[in-house]
Amino acid sequence: MFRDVRPIGDETALWDAAARVLDANWTGRATVPSPGLYPHQWGWDSLFVALGLARHRRDRAERELLSLFAGQWSDGFVPHIVFNDDLPRDAYYPGPELWRSAADPRAPHAVRTSGLINPPLHALAALRLYDGERGRSFLARLYPALAAHHRYLASVRDLDDSGLIAICHPWESGQDNSPAWDRPLGDLRPPPAAYAPSHPLHGPATGEDHDRYAWLAAVLRDAGYSAGHLRDEHPFAVQDPLVNGAYLASLHALAEIAALVGADPVPHREAAERVHAALLERLWDPATGCFRAYDLRGGRPLPVVTIATFGPLLDPDLPAPILRRLADLLLSSRFAGAAGYPVPACDVQAPAFDRGGYWRGPTWINTNWLVWHGACLQDLPVVADLLRGATLRLVRQSGFREFFDPFDGTGRGGHDHSWSAALVLDLLGAR
Repeated sequence: MFRDVRPIGDETALWDAAARVLDANWTGRATVPSPGLYPHQWGWDSLFVALGLARHRRDRAERELLSLFAGQWSDGFVPHIVFNDDLPRDAYYPGPELWRSAADPRAPHAVRTSGLINPPLHALAALRLYDGERGRSFLARLYPALAAHHRYLASVRDLDDSGLIAICHPWESGQDNSPAWDRPLGDLRPPPAAYAPSHPLHGPATGEDHDRYAWLAAVLRDAGYSAGHLRDEHPFAVQDPLVNGAYLASLHALAEIAALVGADPVPHREAAERVHAALLERLWDPATGCFRAYDLRGGRPLPVVTIATFGPLLDPDLPAPILRRLADLLLSSRFAGAAGYPVPACDVQAPAFDRGGYWRGPTWINTNWLVWHGACLQDLPVVADLLRGATLRLVRQSGFREFFDPFDGTGRGGHDHSWSAALVLDLLGAR
């Protein structure tokens, strides 16, 4: 349970500035990630926004989640974008024309959506809104949709019956152009035609890379987003430790929600135990002391170590020896120990590291928050205090930017980024 906690002293100005960003980015039904640059509702962003709004405007946090779940399909799938049809067709690429959700009978009629998932933090964000009887009423309203989403993930995205879920496009990871995906993307053999339009693109990748992303989305769409295609044919299928850490955290949260609303928590707890075991068996690499993404099509762990290796910090049952090795890696010269403004998105010693390259090196507020939340969960106060202080220092220096240079803290990407503002509210309120 969380109260509306305002800070005192010199943190008040930062709180007020963050609240102004969220107010400015509110459309009346959802919060856009950044004005102009990202004009629709992104699920990954909205979940972080709801976490922050729980400290500030609980009513808007509820509406944020309800707006996102208005895009839920009848099979439980929750999309990574819910489009605002009041905007011009060219307001963002790729828009609804790529995904063609309106042609799928499972999709909602009132809104158009994408055909991809995001890291499933939905139940964790919803649980944050519990504050007594009013919160229980809201959770009772949302629980069936949350449970349906988890049934979809377990039945459609667990491609090898291991308990882990797979992403079928890099955009589903929340780490769009991470170097972790370089190898499986390089294995793709798309036709030579360009699938991306010729007008300037929003986002990190251009040219051949963006064509691969668009082609991969089109393959999924043309297969009708079918479970059989995903399991047997889709050329990109990766089990990511951050995505599965988020999945595990939400399973635990869903069990708590079930108990609060009078449903059976046991199936969610059993699913969490299965994901926990699979994380350790499939993704933990004892030789190098880190969690690695696993390429199901190539049958191999992926070589580049990224911020995703710390996703399993969200597992409350992480064994102590693994926790110690993860903490050592986090504080080492490969991550926080090398960056003045941790945590970089990629191992700074990796050849693919690029301090300005979107998810290939910069520091992001949302992944800092995830690692901070995991450090709190694991009772690592030194790590938690380091990340809280570094994150607040970033926004004090450079504002609520989309991402930041990990060495000098320079702000990059979009301005007035909603999840940066929302998670600052949460960090301030957490004190």
